Amino acid sequence: MLLLTPTRMRIALISDVHANLPALDAVLDDIAARGDADATYHLGDLVGYAPWPNEVVARVRARHIAGVAGNYDSTVATDYKHCGCRYDDPRQEELSHVSYEWTRRHVTPETKRSLAELPFRIDVRPAGGHTAGATLVLVHGAPTLNTVYWTDDRSDDFCAKMIAGAGVRHGDLLAFGHTHVPWTRTVGGVHLVNTGSVGRPKDGDSRACYAIVELDPARAATIEFRRVAYDVDRAVAAIDASGLPREFGEHLRTGGRSSATGGAKSEPLPA
Repeated sequence: MLLLTPTRMRIALISDVHANLPALDAVLDDIAARGDADATYHLGDLVGYAPWPNEVVARVRARHIAGVAGNYDSTVATDYKHCGCRYDDPRQEELSHVSYEWTRRHVTPETKRSLAELPFRIDVRPAGGHTAGATLVLVHGAPTLNTVYWTDDRSDDFCAKMIAGAGVRHGDLLAFGHTHVPWTRTVGGVHLVNTGSVGRPKDGDSRACYAIVELDPARAATIEFRRVAYDVDRAVAAIDASGLPREFGEHLRTGGRSSATGGAKSEPLPA
């Protein structure tokens, strides 16, 4: 582990684990083996779609990894009527409800309490706020709602509205997940980064994905995406044994690029 300094900080960002314990463990092992991250944060959706919701939440707590509430986390914690997921494909809409009900039946009271304690947003200021430096803002979907799909084809106007709503400024970073597709872009001097998904990628790459963000007052922030292979066969076998739909295992094998997975529908921009 590197020593923290007021001039430089490297932060690992993980998101959308979705109860995939083998993928999470592989990513955490990779972060530890590289030894170049000063801290790790998660961007929500710890549960859903795979059979290890309690184990994933316990692992994150045991590693003292702070993070924000994804839509799946907050809906499971509050027993909401659905997970806040939206799909263009009717079959995927149906599967999302199956996953949600399975997760609600299998999470422990302790897991629900842990999910309920997650905040909506975290601001990271490596210099402590007393000196100049970039702020890293962490949310799940968008600064307005954790159900908004912030895809890379969103307009600059949409991005500018989100940036203004978040109160970030030139040189800051705004990080989020939810779409399971990694991308980065700069709008109005603010660095935007979607960290992709650890446990349920949708970009055609079956490997787990996470991001490394480096904050350094002496230069512009840098963002690196890292892909980590994990035991997909173990995850697929566990999905089959759990009674969850077999399509969830196929999704993991293909990285979301199959006729069975469908596409997520973007939520409208709140007024």
